[in-house]
Amino acid sequence: MPKVSSLIVPYATYLRVYEPLAAFPEPERDHWARYARRADRPSYQVELRRALADLLPTPPVPVPVHESGDAFVLESDGVLCVCPWRTRLRGWQALGELGDELPRPVLEAVLPEVVRRQAAQDYERWLARNPDARPWIRTSTWQVPLHWFVLVSDEERTFEKGSGETPPALRYRTPMVQARRRVARALRTLKDTIDEGPLIDGLVEVGRWLEEFHPRSLVELDYGGLVHALPAGELEDDHSAADVADGIEALRQGDGAAAGAAYGRLVERWRSVRDRRSAN
Repeated sequence: MPKVSSLIVPYATYLRVYEPLAAFPEPERDHWARYARRADRPSYQVELRRALADLLPTPPVPVPVHESGDAFVLESDGVLCVCPWRTRLRGWQALGELGDELPRPVLEAVLPEVVRRQAAQDYERWLARNPDARPWIRTSTWQVPLHWFVLVSDEERTFEKGSGETPPALRYRTPMVQARRRVARALRTLKDTIDEGPLIDGLVEVGRWLEEFHPRSLVELDYGGLVHALPAGELEDDHSAADVADGIEALRQGDGAAAGAAYGRLVERWRSVRDRRSAN
């Protein structure tokens, strides 16, 4: 069995917001300025491995005891932008969603009810002291939610084949103002053309989340570890954001056939991922 420290963790995809350094209050701003100068900043895989390691003890530790001081960092047009991990908050939020994702016997085996109950009580106490807390990162497993693709365009797509020990990567980055504009435009079209549904609900919810950040932030959609679950050729040819945009534009133009064709391309592309998820 591979060690947790060397294991590649697939399946997770990410939607991240990078805020300009000026958006953070002191002393946090100074912390991130110093952190950005580090040469050994950990990757998202390190974060996932730490989470797995916390599940190994008995009883397991579903939420870190202390908040992470790590972040993802990038520079855009000379502006340093930071995306804090906030692993405690995200851990509590993910724990609250497990009941909808796992069968009861599996959930009990992984995280007994007494552990979940204690974590929920800890979260309530913490939230009372931090009522405005929100994560900079959203995570999904085994898929990229369709409404995430609305935020980006195919022109913002970056694909790296990878070589040797460097894995492939597929991501999109867009300015916050563009992401918000695309959400608003898509919602107008969808509400005018289709009934209420998960796509509309997802866009409304993610649109509210985006409004909580600095307008000069960057939004990143990252396939993360899911690249390890997709064949190389399919990954290179994946233009799901373009298909989602084509489908919404077709609805705007009243072309149901073209909208259906775009949706069909998405269904076919993600079929292999769904099959692997079912197999696991």
